[in-house]
Amino acid sequence: MTRTLIGRRVLVALAAAAALPVLAQSGYPTKPVRVVVPFAPGGTTDILARATAQELSKAFGQQFIVDNKPGAGGNIGADIVAKAQPDGYTLLMGTVGTQSINKWLYAKMPFDPQKDFTPITMVAAVPNVMVVPAQKAAANHINNVADFIRYAKANPGKLNMASSGNGTSIHLAGELFKSMTGTYMTHFPYTGSGPALLSLVSGDMDVMFDNLPSSMQLIKSGRLKALAVTSSQPSAALPGVPTVEQAANLKGYEASSWFGLLGPAGLSPEIANRIQQEVAKALATPEMKEKLLAQGAIPSGSTPQQFAAHIDAELKKWQPVVKASGAKVD
Repeated sequence: MTRTLIGRRVLVALAAAAALPVLAQSGYPTKPVRVVVPFAPGGTTDILARATAQELSKAFGQQFIVDNKPGAGGNIGADIVAKAQPDGYTLLMGTVGTQSINKWLYAKMPFDPQKDFTPITMVAAVPNVMVVPAQKAAANHINNVADFIRYAKANPGKLNMASSGNGTSIHLAGELFKSMTGTYMTHFPYTGSGPALLSLVSGDMDVMFDNLPSSMQLIKSGRLKALAVTSSQPSAALPGVPTVEQAANLKGYEASSWFGLLGPAGLSPEIANRIQQEVAKALATPEMKEKLLAQGAIPSGSTPQQFAAHIDAELKKWQPVVKASGAKVD
């Protein structure tokens, strides 16, 4: 056998060996995939995670199972994923809180939101909505944001503000509102929007700056009154509801939310890209678009690179906001 032929066979063998890991990974997933939601069931993170998991289960032929691990503003669930094996079988439905706000809010963090994760894709962006119990609003003649501000200033320290947890965009939207309006409400952090909304509807809480999808049905049913959205533009899902900036003449007020899939640091680009492509396909279908837009969520499906750049930009954006709000968690 000639030396040239031997050399060619060696090169072919080496190329085949190098391709083995990729070929092995192409069979992913061969078992159920865990999608950690770092908040309690019933909130927007949970709603979007379950919708996404259902689509991924159909696309891959394996179950993508939602696992709620609430606590510490999302840090407990996010930390589970940060410390998991980067094999694609443990994913996180991360939020603006876990990936961009908590770093500046918590004195000690169990993970680094950039170094300890592999961004996969943003699933959706949503505005928050300032909601109050409809019965309380009627009883206290609160028809708009200006009415609420007057009522809050007339009752200093008597109003309670619910949130889905310390460090969430729901919490920070309220803190920003307090600092810009000179009002004070006692903050009550829950383990997710679901339990927080239950307290709000029951009348134990007075106001919440919730993610729009989780409040939408309660607004439509008339149990909650939407005073304003926290985005820079009104939401098509809530016709006639102004922004906080418009309603209270608060120039620069803006506090929206976003949600996306991440894996642990070291997740292979092939797996990340495959998941992203399937999520983008699902979000592009008329059914998913209509479902999300009806709840006030704007579908995304961005690439891992685009999502990583967005997280970097959001970290820079929220640092001065957290500092200006004075919010801090030890």
